[in-house]
Amino acid sequence: MKLNLRQIEVFRAVMITGTIRGAAELLFVSQPAVSRLLSHLEQRIGFPLFQRIRGRLHATLEAKKLFHEVENVYEGVQRVSDMARDLFEHQEGILNLVASPSIGQMLIPAAITEYRRDQPQVKLTFQYLTHIALTERLLKRHADLGVTILPLSHPNLELEPIGATRWVCIFPRGHALADHATLAPVDLLPYPLIAYERNSPFGQRVHGWFEGEGQAAKAVVEVGSPQNACALVQAGAGIALVDEFSARSWPGSLFEARPVSGMEALTAYVVRLREEPLSQISQSFLETLKGVLRRAA
Repeated sequence: MKLNLRQIEVFRAVMITGTIRGAAELLFVSQPAVSRLLSHLEQRIGFPLFQRIRGRLHATLEAKKLFHEVENVYEGVQRVSDMARDLFEHQEGILNLVASPSIGQMLIPAAITEYRRDQPQVKLTFQYLTHIALTERLLKRHADLGVTILPLSHPNLELEPIGATRWVCIFPRGHALADHATLAPVDLLPYPLIAYERNSPFGQRVHGWFEGEGQAAKAVVEVGSPQNACALVQAGAGIALVDEFSARSWPGSLFEARPVSGMEALTAYVVRLREEPLSQISQSFLETLKGVLRRAA
């Protein structure tokens, strides 16, 4: 069986309003027209979508499952409408950006601000996302460029290194660790450590650093990102290992930072679809971002 968009539209209207009358008003059509289309839809799919009880329609379990998929369709239609409107209103161009929290907290906003001084006519959208969500946005073409300090592995994505950042240990101001110029795993052992889940990309690096020195990282709190770790150190909950991008995105913070020995630097990558040509807008923003990263280093 094959449903057309009008039948789907009527079904959705009835689900939202709960009545034939409400659906008719929502769609600006007559009540008999809604009843007729709904009846034809039920005949076509071969099972009832609503039970008629005391003049009201009650959705069946099948209707509720179908409605979930219908809403997904409408979200897609809305995205198409939004994109068409944006393309009309911003014919000079639109650039959709996503970034991991570490680099997205301060450096991407700085690059956007600088870029808009030279290109005020271009519309930009920006979100910072987790590793998985960032990958999905790029693969679904909901973003033009992604920036991350962790490598992504997907055959349809292309990575370009654009900078690097070192690991630092952050701790509350006045802490005993402030007496060290550089820190080793053994220096951190006496203090409550805020770390990452062992199997996460950040967790693997932190636990591997301790284990490489014959020590074991004993976390009192596990977090999902370096930004979460910064927030907890800011609150006085302990010490943490974070990338320097994250530490610098807390100006006026209540914590200090010291570099650590023996941890490999993290590389910042720009990520895009492998087969998608880089637009002129993307290229010009990328040059601006590289300049911001060079100055930050």
